[in-house]
Amino acid sequence: MPAADAEPPDGPDASFGRFARMAARLLQTPVALVMFVSGAELVVAGVVDGPAPVPPPRRLPLSGSLCQQVVTSAAPLMVADVGAHAPVRDDPTWGGLPVGAYAGAPLTDAEGAVVGVLCAVDGRPRAWTAEDAEALDDVAAACSTAVQLQIARRRSADAITQAARSAAQAQQLRVEHERDRSRWLMALQAGQVGTFDLDLATGALTVDARLLELSAMTPASFGGRPEDVYAHVHPDDVGEVIARVQQAIDTGGSYDAEYRIVLPDGGRRWLAARGEVVGAGDAAPRLLGVVHDTTAQRDTLALAAQTLESMAVGYLAMDADWRITYVNDEAQRALGRPRAQLVGGIIWELFPGTVGTDFEAGYRRAADTGQPYTFDAYYPEPLNAWYEVRANPEHGGVALYFTDVTARVRLQQRSDLLAEVTRQLTGTLEAADAVAGLGRLLVPALADWAVVSLVDEDERSGGRRTVRDLGWWHADPALRPVVASYARHRIAALHDTSYLNRALLGGQAVTVPAGAADAIRAVSEPGVLHELLDRLAPESFAVLPLRGRGRTVGLLTLFHGAARAPLSGADLQTAEDIAGRAGLALDNARLFRQQRQLAEGLQRSLLTAPATSGPAEIVVRYTPAAEAAQVGGDWYDAFAQPQGATIVTIGDVLGHNTEAAAAMGQVRSMLRAIAVTTGAGPAEILTRVDAAMSALSASTTATAVVLRLEQSSEQAARGVATVRWSNAGHLPPLVLEPGGSLRSLAAPRADLLLGVDPAAPRREHETTLGAGSLLLLYTDGLIERRDADLDTGSARLRQTLRDLTGHGARGDQGEGDPEPDPDSGLDIDELCDQLLARMLPAAVDDDVALVAVRLTGQDRRRPAEPARDGSTADGSAPEAAPHR
Repeated sequence: MPAADAEPPDGPDASFGRFARMAARLLQTPVALVMFVSGAELVVAGVVDGPAPVPPPRRLPLSGSLCQQVVTSAAPLMVADVGAHAPVRDDPTWGGLPVGAYAGAPLTDAEGAVVGVLCAVDGRPRAWTAEDAEALDDVAAACSTAVQLQIARRRSADAITQAARSAAQAQQLRVEHERDRSRWLMALQAGQVGTFDLDLATGALTVDARLLELSAMTPASFGGRPEDVYAHVHPDDVGEVIARVQQAIDTGGSYDAEYRIVLPDGGRRWLAARGEVVGAGDAAPRLLGVVHDTTAQRDTLALAAQTLESMAVGYLAMDADWRITYVNDEAQRALGRPRAQLVGGIIWELFPGTVGTDFEAGYRRAADTGQPYTFDAYYPEPLNAWYEVRANPEHGGVALYFTDVTARVRLQQRSDLLAEVTRQLTGTLEAADAVAGLGRLLVPALADWAVVSLVDEDERSGGRRTVRDLGWWHADPALRPVVASYARHRIAALHDTSYLNRALLGGQAVTVPAGAADAIRAVSEPGVLHELLDRLAPESFAVLPLRGRGRTVGLLTLFHGAARAPLSGADLQTAEDIAGRAGLALDNARLFRQQRQLAEGLQRSLLTAPATSGPAEIVVRYTPAAEAAQVGGDWYDAFAQPQGATIVTIGDVLGHNTEAAAAMGQVRSMLRAIAVTTGAGPAEILTRVDAAMSALSASTTATAVVLRLEQSSEQAARGVATVRWSNAGHLPPLVLEPGGSLRSLAAPRADLLLGVDPAAPRREHETTLGAGSLLLLYTDGLIERRDADLDTGSARLRQTLRDLTGHGARGDQGEGDPEPDPDSGLDIDELCDQLLARMLPAAVDDDVALVAVRLTGQDRRRPAEPARDGSTADGSAPEAAPHR
């Protein structure tokens, strides 16, 4: 549809900024904007401008821009290279902001007219994918819903304002009516009324000149009979007038009538007549009375009634006793009752659903304060509707101006539901858990109970798919265990012709609007499932596939009981929208899981099992980051030098990507090769690695610490060993003595990181450790957190080590520690597992490498060197590495 001018907000709107952020995140662009058409301009309502050097202006020209093409065509536009896009090579929209690639989608109102554009902009050309287009379309649809909701709110507010204005006009008419009535009383007092005298015995009628004038008669046309007057009364009123006169005569009582006189020019005049039968004894009875003109009063009241009846807002007036005195046509329609059933009734009796609710509170507040009060409230069955009500004090009572806002409220509820579903699905990388919780969100908003199923595809068996029920919920807490049992038995009991399987194979929603329980029984095995169906008693249901990138990854089944109508078209559309988002989230999680497994496999392939020779037992652990499918730069290594010493090293290449992993592999390989071929000590090893990195122009920066365990024959006899180390900017290792003292191998002065200055001096340090001592090397992922610095994490690590080793009350390396006990060695496998369990959060945001070295005191036999095929020289399989 053609574009329609929107009424943009006065400034950037937080709600539309949320859609801009969502588009920028999903399409991975630095810039995204929500803009509305306003004449020849686009007004920015939501913006994410990332690191753009020139932020977009508040107002942008529409003519000649890429956005104009989106508005004109009412269709999405994806431009991979704006510089090669002939119509808009010099797009004026961006005011200096670099535009390499553009993706835009129209924003529409409820009638389908384009009111704005949601666009994502990249500073460099890029190829847009089908997933990009789908993501942009989803965000634009959600944003359009928000636009429609805003328009609906504005229209509702305008309607209320107009109703109040009309009510004010009606009030003015009432004031004029009272003023006219006062004039009539004054006229009556001044003799400006006609009089009549009817002789009941003879039928002779005597009138004065004023009555002749009011009745459109002249002395010549008046013959002294009542029929002369009746001849000028409107045909629709004359029968009633005659009947009232006769009633007064028959009863000897009063006469009261209001009727129209037909004027010579075809017009009409309203007259009010009042009279009384008089005469007693010998006097002949007579009907005496007066007549006055009420045309002005009638016209004023008619105009007031016409104003109230023409309002598109319901109007209901009540007196001080809460008795209804008037309702207009719109009120009758909205309340579903005729005027005759409403007028004269008490509001609390006619509408018991108002008692004790926001309705009663609002009405009484207006009556007590004398001030208007506006509120929204829901009235249950039989109305089952939301109303926006203005309670206004009028004439000693309260008048209500109200409109049915059910559509607006449900649009808001739909928007809130979609927002909450999106938040849950995008708030975790464990999408299966989030999808399993869909039932809690959709019940009771869209269904009485729901079951969510996951489709597992086994690639090793040719893509065979299996379905398992993953989550469920019921609005009635007492029936939730029944639904849980139903979900456990359902899949096994269903036939291949089941509705669940139809939705899975067809990829389309399947609905059963009635007889749901019998329909399910017909496609399932008798037994427990049928018994559970008797208790759950579904009357209708819908099965919706959760689709993700050309495949069905899950199924959502929504059930309604007999007291609830089947899913409406709008509710089904909402459910399908939610199913689409859930399917995409599940598919994203599948892709992420595959990428993460690939990345973790690559990472682990670069890390070998530690050496098992020398005077030490070595255990390693490696835990990859959980928040991103990326390989990292953390590494560890432990191997023997030809001379018999054991090298233990740990390090971290800066970065978390494939480049960091590749650099890590290079640095680790260089260090291993230099250490084995040269037999050098830790400081010389690091110096040579730094020189090699410089010679190979490796643009890499890394931390590393290298330890060498040495043991002479004399030391072996005493059960001690020498540890030499050199540290290139890495966290210092910790030493835990058998007696519980804890210290770090920290140098007096820190050496530079690898890759900074190959000429920088490297210092070497040494210490002697006894049997049972534990060396702990680790990367910063073990102790660093977003909410705590390294010092805090280091202190926590020390305390955790003390707690795990039974020395929680001890301090660092105090005096008077007991002598080490070589036989009291720690179970370092269990220690490492417990350490990681206590130190790491549920979702690790950085890689963690950990090496634990326990001094045994005696050099163990060095194993045979591994052959090229991975077996040992004697043909046996290599020892399994105790690392993760």
